[in-house]
Amino acid sequence: MTESTTQLKRDSYALTREHAVDLDKKDPLRHLRSEFFIPTKADLKRKTLVKYAQNGEAADEPSIYLCGNSLGLQPRRVAHRINDHLAAWASKGVFGHFRGHEDTSAPPFLYIDNVAAGKLAPLVGAKHSEVAAMETLTANLHLLMASFYRPTKEKYKIILEGKAFPSDHYAIESQIIHHGLDPKEAMILIEPPDPSIITISTSHIISIIDEHAASTGLVLLPGIQYFTGQWLDIKTITKHAHSKGLIIGWDLAHAVGNVVLHLHDWDVDFAVWVNYKYVNSGPGCIAGLFVHERYGKVDMDALSKGEKAFHARLSGWWGGNMDVRFDMGPQFVPIPGAAGYQVGNPSALALTSLLASLEIFAETDMAAIRAKSVALTGYLEELLLSSSETSPNHYRIITPSNPDERGAQLSVLIEQRLLDGVLANLEDNGVVVDERKPDIIRVAPVALYNSFTDVWDFVKIFKEACQKVAADSMK
Repeated sequence: MTESTTQLKRDSYALTREHAVDLDKKDPLRHLRSEFFIPTKADLKRKTLVKYAQNGEAADEPSIYLCGNSLGLQPRRVAHRINDHLAAWASKGVFGHFRGHEDTSAPPFLYIDNVAAGKLAPLVGAKHSEVAAMETLTANLHLLMASFYRPTKEKYKIILEGKAFPSDHYAIESQIIHHGLDPKEAMILIEPPDPSIITISTSHIISIIDEHAASTGLVLLPGIQYFTGQWLDIKTITKHAHSKGLIIGWDLAHAVGNVVLHLHDWDVDFAVWVNYKYVNSGPGCIAGLFVHERYGKVDMDALSKGEKAFHARLSGWWGGNMDVRFDMGPQFVPIPGAAGYQVGNPSALALTSLLASLEIFAETDMAAIRAKSVALTGYLEELLLSSSETSPNHYRIITPSNPDERGAQLSVLIEQRLLDGVLANLEDNGVVVDERKPDIIRVAPVALYNSFTDVWDFVKIFKEACQKVAADSMK
């Protein structure tokens, strides 16, 4: 057998389902899939709720769920942890704030947000004191812009990405209006210099910062762009913004639990994120924020003299120092760190769901998760790009091919007028992805619960759907 023949067989084998099965057998994180409920294909079509069997396994064939970038799957232990919380509330009432139980890991209600912050910190590369589990992403964005966007006559602009997630755009625009400014003058949108190229280079972002630095009050960018899946160079861009004397914040909704972050070491000023995507805390669950430790200091001596003692913020009871919180005094004394930016009493129920998922993250680390994610998404890309003369592809990938410039998600641009038909075909076959009109699907294999076999099966169904819908459109 010649060397070229051997190589051809290897290349052919790499595209087979048997190869995907072998990759799954070698996956060091494969055991974590059993920690999650995978909706079955029958579940997706059922119009009534059904309970899982007592052993937690569904008899029907599991769906191919590649939509963790929109909503993560439910960890099996969530229901157990929430039941413990409900039992604590039922049996202790208000005393549940202060008294724990020996037969559960659930902390008393009063301390649960601090416990969650400590478990979130490793996911974002931060000190415990720099993280808070609180509110929703947009609410946290408003709270932190109230602290970090302090426009003057000279420095009033906010630099953001032109295709920012709409809620970010709305929040920024409303903050500018709140300060009596004109968004047309104060919002600087970073657009690709070449309209045919959807992603934005680091050099282009830096050039926009340079152009507007003298009149800018804040830079606010996405860690991973939700539409294209591009992972921006947070470290480099942050360093450059600081070199121009600018504050920079990051929306990490699509980054936390997805890629390795080092927010403290990268000297990020602040960041916000959701926990219902890659962190799997549940629909609309409590969010998180990061505030660098330099903005969390509290000078008690200055406070006693009535002088400025901490960074400006919108204050609330739950951000007050726990030693004096229940004294009910009129003077606000913040908790040192990010916790001092909290406003209201957080939902212990939501935090319980978050903690259940974070227990799974604690069984591994972000380096291992990221290593599998790179392999999964690389495999997805390889299979999507494979084609033949008889079966040409009807799509192209718009996400960067460099693994260092993307997370788990690949955004796939489908030929015009094929999207609805392809999506219907995928749904009929038990495949869950999401769409962005008019012609994008986003596919995100998640390292904690997706397999290489999931990826292989998806690509086969997706390619067949594209071929069928394209052929039907020609009739």
